[in-house]
Amino acid sequence: MERTHIEKRLLVLIVVLALSLLACVLALGFQYRDRPSKSCLTEACISVTSSILSSLDQSVSPCEDFFKYACGGWMKGNPMPDGHSRWGTFNNLWEHNQAIMKHLLENTTSNMSSEAERKAQRYYQSCMNETKIEELKAKPLMELIEKLGGWNITGPWDKDNFNKTLQEVMAYYHTSPFFSVYVNADSKNSNSNVIQVDQSGLGLPSRDYYLNKTENEKVLTGYLNYMVRLGMLLGGADEEATRQQMQQILDFETALANITIPQEKRRDEEVIYHKVTAGELKNLAPAINWMPFLTTVFYPVELNESEPVVVYAKEYLEQVSSLIQATDRCLLNNYMIWNLVRKTSSFLDQRFQDAEEKLMEVMYGTKKTCLPRWKFCVSDTDNSLGFALGAMFVKATFAEDSKKIAEEMITEIKTAFEESLATLQWMDEETRKSAKEKADAIYDMIGYPKFILDPKELDKVFHDYEAVSSLYFENVMQFYNFSARVAADQLRKPPNRDQ
Repeated sequence: MERTHIEKRLLVLIVVLALSLLACVLALGFQYRDRPSKSCLTEACISVTSSILSSLDQSVSPCEDFFKYACGGWMKGNPMPDGHSRWGTFNNLWEHNQAIMKHLLENTTSNMSSEAERKAQRYYQSCMNETKIEELKAKPLMELIEKLGGWNITGPWDKDNFNKTLQEVMAYYHTSPFFSVYVNADSKNSNSNVIQVDQSGLGLPSRDYYLNKTENEKVLTGYLNYMVRLGMLLGGADEEATRQQMQQILDFETALANITIPQEKRRDEEVIYHKVTAGELKNLAPAINWMPFLTTVFYPVELNESEPVVVYAKEYLEQVSSLIQATDRCLLNNYMIWNLVRKTSSFLDQRFQDAEEKLMEVMYGTKKTCLPRWKFCVSDTDNSLGFALGAMFVKATFAEDSKKIAEEMITEIKTAFEESLATLQWMDEETRKSAKEKADAIYDMIGYPKFILDPKELDKVFHDYEAVSSLYFENVMQFYNFSARVAADQLRKPPNRDQ
């Protein structure tokens, strides 16, 4: 087959690089051939050398298949575990670290230096209390749905509750049924945080699942069956009626997918960035009662109509407002509660785990291997109370000198980079100055933030969060509410790069 012009150029480049590498190796060989050899005798050196040698497959010629030569031994010694789509050295390290965290969370006899660490242990204990979780079954979520005004799929619902339900499911339970609202650094003024609004709302990972129905018929059917199964587990009286209403929800999600802007059209932030005031949002999307909504989401921060808001999906927000106005209130409520159900059902009993596993099997074609409960609970505790668990982990395992070595290495790299700027011929002075400013602004996050080893500072972070050893679902919901308040608190503060 005739090679293209690009392929020929790439081939030449590869040959040049290979010859350059060979020249470097030969030069090093001549440079060091007459020097006395230094044996690798330290424990760390021997361990690393052994690891590198065992990762090689020396039966393969590096000229024929360099990847297999370099990694073949590792692949033979580390077959892909069930339930994983990828496996590497970092996966191995994570498995090792998980075992350490398990021991720390279960060791209730050790002296904890902070209340935050004890909260992490109680959170983990509630997750591991499968007896209580199985005993409660769907009750915690059913009670929450009732508190929010009901769900037509499982019983009566409050027909005049749209804006109030929207405020509560978004402010307290981390759902984003029609759009997302959050606090983040203003990309045009990185010294301040700002409220940001963007598109959101789909249950499946990509809008393509909804739009290419013929190609994804199996996945859509599996998703609908999953929806029906959850509806029935939460008290749906009639499967056919539940299926009919869930189909309406799926159709509504498809309508959302149709107005969702694909990612490839959102790459230019200059185009999608729109700064407005909170008061102007009502002209952009009149279906939402914006000021009461924002006041609830960002409580206790005081807001008024002049509050700046960055909208990243102006066209979408206009269209979703029209879609809400044109949609039956019963369906809107069904959809909002479905978002809550989808997000929180995994914290209930095994029946809900089984339903989710069936969906994953349909979507990805392989049966998900059931991981030990403790691994799920360690990961969930880490995701929620990571600073507290991190403090425990650092005190038990972290070699302080390694943090110092890493910091020195990063400093030297930055210094070398800045020194090289002076000799670059292709860079003008203005660009050189900007490059140096960029290098000076790099923020190093190595090992852990210092504050987690100060019990008072760590307790201050989790002061407003409580965990009960026997109530897992409630602990997760309380954490959602707590983290929302923490996020709201950042609005009046400069961006905190420590967190």
